[in-house]
Amino acid sequence: MAHRLAIIPGDGVGREVATEAVKLLDAVAAKHGLAFETQWFPWGCDHYLQHGCMMPGDALDTLAGFDAIFLGCIGDAAKVPDHVSLTMLLAIRKGFDQYVNLRPITLLPGVATPVSTCTPETLDMVVIRENTEGEYSAMGGIFKPGSPDGFALQTGVFTHKGCSRVMRYAFDLARKRKSDPVKPRKGMVTNCTKSNALNYSMVFWDQVYAEVAGHYPDIARDLALVDAMTMWMVKNPGHFDVVVASNLFGDIITDLGAMLQGGMGFAAGGNINPERQFPSMFEPIHGSAPKYAGKNVANPVASIEAMRMLLEFLGLEEPAADLHAAVRSALAGGQVRTKDMGGTDGTAAMGDEVKRRLLAG
Repeated sequence: MAHRLAIIPGDGVGREVATEAVKLLDAVAAKHGLAFETQWFPWGCDHYLQHGCMMPGDALDTLAGFDAIFLGCIGDAAKVPDHVSLTMLLAIRKGFDQYVNLRPITLLPGVATPVSTCTPETLDMVVIRENTEGEYSAMGGIFKPGSPDGFALQTGVFTHKGCSRVMRYAFDLARKRKSDPVKPRKGMVTNCTKSNALNYSMVFWDQVYAEVAGHYPDIARDLALVDAMTMWMVKNPGHFDVVVASNLFGDIITDLGAMLQGGMGFAAGGNINPERQFPSMFEPIHGSAPKYAGKNVANPVASIEAMRMLLEFLGLEEPAADLHAAVRSALAGGQVRTKDMGGTDGTAAMGDEVKRRLLAG
């Protein structure tokens, strides 16, 4: 039976990187005897200009029938303001209760990093970002706009359910990583917080963390204020195993993490509904880079790795591992290097190199 996948290329370089990800999906299918049924949806900023919305009103009903979603990237500020284009991504995350944002941060062989403390051996962490509430709850308003008395309120919403479930996911993942027979990790969850200043929301967050941690005596506890977290991620990246963070803080530290791993072209993420009541969505975490659209220069590795994460989520662990090995081999070989790697090869060339090594392996 074929797995049904929705492909939303989105804006800017989205179609180019999505094309490479699907190219590798097809190669994996051919090599491992799998079947995938893909359907592409032209939603994004151009759709907004034509229809006044980033995606149709019944988009979630349409997507609900798929096993998973692959998203290229969203946004083109020259066409649609960013706070408007982002509504599409948030609508899918919240509508499908994708409350876990899963962002692995590793340094692949052959990839240069601007941070000398990072090596493939020292950089191996995962950030679990709460994905449906917190600071991105869209609660508040702008009052007396244009007036000297004008003001804005932005309210973060932290529920016990929302905090505890994402923290349990983080602890479960740390336990799984600790028991990995090939590469066991230390088994630790770092609480990324700012409770010294945010004396309601983050104090509550810390209390829930302590409550959840009490159910995992085999997993070490760790705490880092978010400002100190950015320092320690650079100074001692090998300290971290699994990090759990609120929506805003997780968003910020994973962009730093992307630079540790060589740049945004290598960073992939998943928006997960662990209970599988709804489809989960996988994406490269870089932006749409509209100025590079159509120029065949974007690095597709992040999108290919996002597709690898999608395969893992579907339970296809051997094909996913095969794809990851091909990515590692292509990067370590160094024969194909995209612009962000200091080379001159294009998006399609990198995809072709990964495909060649996949099929040859």
